Amino acid sequence: MTCPQTFVFILVSICVFSRNTDGCSEIKKRNSWGAVNANEQTKLVQNPPPLVIVHHSATRSCNSQDDCKKLVSSIQHYHIFTNGWSDIGYNFLIGSEGTIYEGRGWGLIGAHAVGFNNNSIGICLIGNLQDNSPSEVQLSSLKSLIACGVSTGKIHRNYTLIGHRQVSSTLCPGDKLYNILKNMPRFEPQPL
Repeated sequence: MTCPQTFVFILVSICVFSRNTDGCSEIKKRNSWGAVNANEQTKLVQNPPPLVIVHHSATRSCNSQDDCKKLVSSIQHYHIFTNGWSDIGYNFLIGSEGTIYEGRGWGLIGAHAVGFNNNSIGICLIGNLQDNSPSEVQLSSLKSLIACGVSTGKIHRNYTLIGHRQVSSTLCPGDKLYNILKNMPRFEPQPL
């Protein structure tokens, strides 16, 4: 049986205009990248969290979903088996190709910024962003993910955006990314 052209046009139109542009539908779940089960999960003390802390992985970048999935899995294994953490440290990671990968996810305490994990979401852009700039699609996904969190009540609507170096003695999130963050909405140069 064939569909009339108008029916096909309507279906295509529905797909085009119903696409979620706030980043919520674009998150790759843990099972898609082969995550091992967390040893422990603890809910955020302050939820929705008022703080978004941005990191870089300080690793090589990844430019395909297959490569990024392997790298996210590798980061999780390092965090669990070398650092002794209960799971991957970040709530979300973003590949150089723009894909958003669920780490610990929404509403859970991460292990990404000592002293600030209870009331923050940690988002890691994959790559060494000290000397290399993040890709445009990576930055677009960061903005979409934050918009998703705000629109669904998973990030406080009056959140503060900071780089990891503002709360810890580290180069993270790298000079190139940090200089970009300073020009993003809700960035706070003096968070404390």
